[in-house]
Amino acid sequence: MERYVYADNAATTPVSESVRRAMLPYFEEGWGNPSSLHRKGREAKAAIDNARSRVAAAIGAEAREIFFTSCGSEADNWAIKGAAFAARRKNPEKNHIITTVIEHPAVLETCRGLEKDGFSVTYLPVDGDGIVSVEDLTAAITPSTILAEVIFANNEIGTIEPIKELAAAAHEKGILFFTDAVQAVGAVDINVKELGVDMLSMSGHKMHAPKGIGALYIRRGVVIDRLISGGGQERGQRAGTENVAFAAALAQAIDDATASLSDMERVAAMRDRLIDGLLKIPHTRLNGSRDKRLPGNVNVAFEFIEGESLLLLLDMAGIAGSTGSACSSASLEPSHVLLSIGLPAEKAHGSLRLTVSHDNTDEDIDYILEQVPKAVARLREMSPLTEF
Repeated sequence: MERYVYADNAATTPVSESVRRAMLPYFEEGWGNPSSLHRKGREAKAAIDNARSRVAAAIGAEAREIFFTSCGSEADNWAIKGAAFAARRKNPEKNHIITTVIEHPAVLETCRGLEKDGFSVTYLPVDGDGIVSVEDLTAAITPSTILAEVIFANNEIGTIEPIKELAAAAHEKGILFFTDAVQAVGAVDINVKELGVDMLSMSGHKMHAPKGIGALYIRRGVVIDRLISGGGQERGQRAGTENVAFAAALAQAIDDATASLSDMERVAAMRDRLIDGLLKIPHTRLNGSRDKRLPGNVNVAFEFIEGESLLLLLDMAGIAGSTGSACSSASLEPSHVLLSIGLPAEKAHGSLRLTVSHDNTDEDIDYILEQVPKAVARLREMSPLTEF
């Protein structure tokens, strides 16, 4: 293998050196339990408090509004279930949730589970770019609605939603608004107060922290039920001894990401060059919005081929990509996101997602643009579906 290009950063990112260094003290001398009153415990508690303040500062929140979780999926579950059950317990007529058809499975499966518990869920449609209509959200709100949840930026096609406008529409009708921002935090500038969101989720391994740490922002004054019961950690809202090392890792990762936001112009330029180059291949289309898009996300569909076969050829050439969400990579079903933006199943099966980051170079883009056309041509030569 002459070279290796990692272009699957939406699935996960490598742990950075600065994050690794930030974690090490808590695997060594800083191993105390933050709930203990002795020196080791106080040192660990101080580390948790420091990490919480740094995560809060990065998104314009207050430290007391940040709660550490094990991942983005847990944060999604907690926000939706917590809001739903808290509202219904207070008023049994409150039993309606609004979300969209292009959400991450952590949201969709949570909502489907709530339907089994007697809640009703409206799944809003999207347009051909994957954008949710403010008018559709407003029309879906009823007197029984508790919460609206819309993904900040789609994990497959990279489309960025009009979160500020959607949150305002929800609040005008008196309901809570939550956004899954796992793909967006660290990639775009986010200020929760300016956006007006009530809750927001994030995940460390999307921004060079390890897998196993996330956070949920809960606006001060918003009351939701606990998802995990037990001790009094996280101000009584989430039981379980805090993962001090990983909290420190998330803080360092979000600090680094915030400091590097200016470099996203370079990342977006690589993205655009990659899109332009891939669209020169005949019978290829871009999935998602061209303009309202995450800086590093490229998702294209090639007709007459299977995406899995393309991935294998690219992997043999030293290029790591994806056909869609890593959480669904073992499924043979076409992407629900691509189907929702209007692709027929046979075209959705030919999708390729490449997600680049600060670590990628112009030479990486050159190499991808050299190898992908070769792989597509080879597969089309063998395909019985090819029509040209």
